[in-house]
Amino acid sequence: MNLLYSNDRRGSYPPSWYAATATPLPEFAPLRGTERADVCVVGAGYTGLSAALHLAEAGFDVVLLEAQRVGFGASGRNGGQLGSGQRMEQTALERLVGAEDARHLWQLAEEAKDLVKSLVARHGIDCHLKPGVAHACFSAREMAAEHDYADHLAARYGYEQIEKLDAAGFAALCPSPAYHGGTLDMGAAHLHPLGLALGLARAALAAGVRIHEGSAVHQITRGAKLRVATDAGSIEADHLILACNGYLGGLERKVAARVMPINNFIVATEPLGDAAARVLARDVAVADTKFVVNYFRLSHDKRLLFGGGESYGYRFPKDIRATVRKPMLEIFPHLRDTKLDYAWGGTLAITMRRMPYLARLAPNILTASGYSGHGVGTATHAGRLMAEAVRGEASGFDCMARVPAPAFPGGTALRSPLLVLAMTWFSLRDRLGL
Repeated sequence: MNLLYSNDRRGSYPPSWYAATATPLPEFAPLRGTERADVCVVGAGYTGLSAALHLAEAGFDVVLLEAQRVGFGASGRNGGQLGSGQRMEQTALERLVGAEDARHLWQLAEEAKDLVKSLVARHGIDCHLKPGVAHACFSAREMAAEHDYADHLAARYGYEQIEKLDAAGFAALCPSPAYHGGTLDMGAAHLHPLGLALGLARAALAAGVRIHEGSAVHQITRGAKLRVATDAGSIEADHLILACNGYLGGLERKVAARVMPINNFIVATEPLGDAAARVLARDVAVADTKFVVNYFRLSHDKRLLFGGGESYGYRFPKDIRATVRKPMLEIFPHLRDTKLDYAWGGTLAITMRRMPYLARLAPNILTASGYSGHGVGTATHAGRLMAEAVRGEASGFDCMARVPAPAFPGGTALRSPLLVLAMTWFSLRDRLGL
């Protein structure tokens, strides 16, 4: 199954609130014939756009190939949360990679947030960037663990932007009967994700990047001079960056064994007006502690953007509204009669350890993907890290690449059925409150 086209129309963004409210770019012509470049980047999401932009600003001649539209994939559909840290908690990273690399990974994650904020400011990107991401807990036990982790970040890493909230404090922020305390991280942020992607594309174009949409890559010929082929043309380049995330398909087997596509779903309610305060009293984003995580925030026109729900297999459910409405009403039962104006799905990618997979596949081929729901900052930063590695400055890239990245059991043939079993088990645990 080709996920580039199995759930979406060719050359079209999904019918999301993001697509309805972003300032569109004109379509870029598909690649035709042969072009030459210093670097060919495949994939025009955050990773590829950031890599192309930073390389062009460093003086490289860059071609960026996108099978669909700029920001078509997870970069233009996600929950818009710019979170702190890596996807794996620092305490787990300390055990996995040791204190020194764990500290470096924390610093890289802080750089990722700063990078997004600076790109938005430097290029005047219209993406409604706002501070604040809360983490919601369902029990006193979870809240105690969340508060302990905030203390650990303050003591070990000097990160003191997290406010610990008890049950009453969290209810004042998010008046849902489902939650029992949590934290509020004002160093994190939220934004309009497609707005960010399109803004990065405009910046890359201004820096001299040649962008081709509707140009799916089907063959890569390795060597000192690389050849990257599409249906109607090819690129000859010295370096290649693969930034395909959940849409890689079978283009590179080593990556496909470690990075698995999964789907997630979001709805946007009708504008809530003054009633928005019954969802969030402050303009922050929220994610909770469920394995099948619920995440939400208010849009700038006072809609609730709510992500969640389960779907197994690569096809989107027939009724995305019903899929997401169920967990939404568990958190906000008073919204039972609220109209859902938009509903959309998207394909992201996960790894076994939920850490991104960065690798040097050949001396002149780099890849980054598998952001596991933490990609707004991490993917943008991974693009810059690969641009730096092409320039010979690879310390950040190498630190991320040293994180062990096991292949999924069963290879690409059995990984999806095994994921269904795992997700069924964890969703059952969510329902039982374990």
